[in-house]
Amino acid sequence: MTQALAGAKLAEYKGALEAYLTEAAGANSLEIQSVRPLTGGAIQENWLLEVTVEGQRRDLVLRSDAASAVAASHGRAAEFALLKAAWAAGVTVPEPLWRCTDTAVLGRSFYVMERVPGTAEGRLIVKPDGPGGDKTALAERLGEELAKIHAIAPPRPDLDFLDLPKASPALDAVALYRRYLDAIGRPYPGLEWGLRWAECHAPPQGDIVLLHQDFRTGNYMVDGSGLTGILDWEFAAWGEPMSDLGWFCARCWRFGQDEKEAGGIAPRDPFYRGYERESGRRVDPDAVAYWEVVAHLRWAVIALQQGERHLTGGEPSLELALTGRRAAELELAVLAATAPETWRTP
Repeated sequence: MTQALAGAKLAEYKGALEAYLTEAAGANSLEIQSVRPLTGGAIQENWLLEVTVEGQRRDLVLRSDAASAVAASHGRAAEFALLKAAWAAGVTVPEPLWRCTDTAVLGRSFYVMERVPGTAEGRLIVKPDGPGGDKTALAERLGEELAKIHAIAPPRPDLDFLDLPKASPALDAVALYRRYLDAIGRPYPGLEWGLRWAECHAPPQGDIVLLHQDFRTGNYMVDGSGLTGILDWEFAAWGEPMSDLGWFCARCWRFGQDEKEAGGIAPRDPFYRGYERESGRRVDPDAVAYWEVVAHLRWAVIALQQGERHLTGGEPSLELALTGRRAAELELAVLAATAPETWRTP
């Protein structure tokens, strides 16, 4: 689906989509008032549907796969199942409503969820006077939310598309990112160094839980008073809980607020405090530090994959091309974090 489908070609799919939504909602009447693309979906497409259901206004979000994707990302069917599991566990997420597999409706499968209010713009959220209310309270709340996600553990028949770690979550991650890097076919010695370092310093395996794997500032919604929703579940996996904490605290997701180590919004303490209180699990600072290094490696590989989507002609995009260029700064971050004088030797 492209922007043309939201504008000039609206008439081609409006009737089919209205018919589907009417049946799915169990409504007597439903009319789409407007549809427009939402920003922020590099791996998927998000569309705001403003509809009237039996005379009542309702805002929905339709989410479908983009024209090309990153190798590690889930499709929308898996993401819908993850969103349902999170909703049932009490995680603050948009309510998942319906999944459509009939490609005659839009030309591809999709799912629909409720729209939550607010913004997910990271560069706004990290500002002291930005949205989200008190930032210390927000960090603590986010720790609690992450703990609720980590309360979901295997076995889960509804999540049977997620593979369990084969060796250890850390070593599996190293092997996966090395394979992706090799597939790109160009040398990145800083990243190769980082992968070898991560292989040699892998911590012992801890509990295996559901990881969001993209839990960071920019992937949650806030309004003027606080959190309204956790977004973007396309990378979720079974793994070791400290890796999600490391991803959230990694320098690359602080949006320039480097001194605020918890997502660019607060010190680590409130984030850790909320997590520990809700989960009953102690945060291991050394394990979090290890996973912060792995976070930079992972984001570098994803950035390169995004760039490849542009370079190979799969999806020409200035945004994707610029994302690919970020790998260099992430290489530098990996080298700085793994220098002998900065890493604490066990």
